[in-house]
Amino acid sequence: MRRPELRQIVPLADTTIYEMEQRGEFPRRFYLTSRCVVWDLTEVEAWIEQRRVASDAARIKLAPAPDVRLRKTRPVKPQALD
Repeated sequence: MRRPELRQIVPLADTTIYEMEQRGEFPRRFYLTSRCVVWDLTEVEAWIEQRRVASDAARIKLAPAPDVRLRKTRPVKPQALD
């Protein structure tokens, strides 16, 4: 599958996919021609299933929640106009 189809299945940024490929955490792309890059659909679907299983087993490390006490400013809600 080409990049547009991959984006519909995997909602990650191109840089995130590239970095995960470099670390071996995402199926590698390959070239059909000198300008056409694709991913194997069965490998991507298998990767998604592995992520689902890992998520269900709570093996995926989640990003830490931001400490709102460290913010320099506090967002102000706009006042409703009457």
